[in-house]
Amino acid sequence: MNIATKRWLPHTVAAVCLLVLLYPLAWLLATSLKPADEVVTSLDLLPSHLEWSNYTTALDGVSGVTVTRLLGNTLLIAGGAVVGNVLSCSLAAYAFARLRFRMSKVMFAFMVATLMLPHHVVLIPQYIIFNRLGLVDSFWPLILPKFLATEAFFVFLIVQFMRGLPRELEESARIDGCGPFRAYWSITLPLARPALITTAIFTFIWTWNDFFTQMIYLFAPEKFTITLALRSFVDQSSTSAYGPMFAMSVISVLPIVLFFLVFQRYLVQGMATSGLKG
Repeated sequence: MNIATKRWLPHTVAAVCLLVLLYPLAWLLATSLKPADEVVTSLDLLPSHLEWSNYTTALDGVSGVTVTRLLGNTLLIAGGAVVGNVLSCSLAAYAFARLRFRMSKVMFAFMVATLMLPHHVVLIPQYIIFNRLGLVDSFWPLILPKFLATEAFFVFLIVQFMRGLPRELEESARIDGCGPFRAYWSITLPLARPALITTAIFTFIWTWNDFFTQMIYLFAPEKFTITLALRSFVDQSSTSAYGPMFAMSVISVLPIVLFFLVFQRYLVQGMATSGLKG
């Protein structure tokens, strides 16, 4: 194998793998522009002609609720979840990583053990609590738990990152009269930015794509998110409007793709430096 082949072979393999990974997105985009009779019957990637009316129908929304309102609801929930997870999980992680208190190791082990609990185990007790508080059919059950450090995975992620930070900076701050909260806010939090950005990215993507939890708590169409609207879009007509459904799917995927493209370098940096290490 000559030098030129050795140089271009890895790039060729990477390009082929990239095409395989991007094919579902290309298929989704092409299908959103297909006529209704071609969505199910045709195996061709490209449509015979572009059916722009699919997007017109999708933009009208569902049950009288426009796509703008649906995207706004989803952005509100995802944004609140990001803020809640970043603040609460970083506070809990700072306590486990930097503060000394009784039974801290036991509590940390118990917190990590909750990672093995299926989401459905805690869903029913949470629903009962929010129902008694009168918060069902509102955004609060989807946002409020994020401010209580309920995501053990992100607490563990940030703990591992903070343990790798030098303690000398905080010790110097304490000598100057800096308290634990001031040290957390002014010293540790800025240094933990890669882990915090990783937490924000995963939280945003997972919340944006969530369907089951939102279906449990949201009933009114004007409070629907884009994922709930996709299901409602199929149910609202007696015929399967696949073209508009795929068009709405493209609209729902675009924010995730743009968000990932903007912050992907922070994601790689956060995963590489945060401590999925022992």
